Amino acid sequence: MCCLRRACGVALVPDPGNYAIGCCTAADEALAHRAAGDCGSTAAADAVEAQRVWKDAYGNTLQDGDSVTLIKVLRIKGTSSVVKVGTKAKNIHLIEGDHDIDCKIDGFGAMQLKSAFIKKARALARPLESAI
Repeated sequence: MCCLRRACGVALVPDPGNYAIGCCTAADEALAHRAAGDCGSTAAADAVEAQRVWKDAYGNTLQDGDSVTLIKVLRIKGTSSVVKVGTKAKNIHLIEGDHDIDCKIDGFGAMQLKSAFIKKARALARPLESAI
């Protein structure tokens, strides 16, 4: 919702399409106000996006750049090939939507995965410092 008011003090009422209802000048003012970023609606949307947390099938929190491993055999739509259990996807990118992980899998290319079918890959243990 926009916080814009007309010069007369009457608040503009947004319709479901996020366009202000009122005279042409008021609608133009509302569109300019939203474009300028002064409206609280963009801040609210940013706050909701910042609160979104992606989790894998086991409840581990995912972040951009993580490596993940498949826990289920996935058939690739439109082909007869499958991606097997244990296949690793590196450097994932988290996105909004039904398939919430965008990644590239070696041998298969770019694809989108659901977080319900992956687990966060274990970090490699650092070798012990040798005492010389």
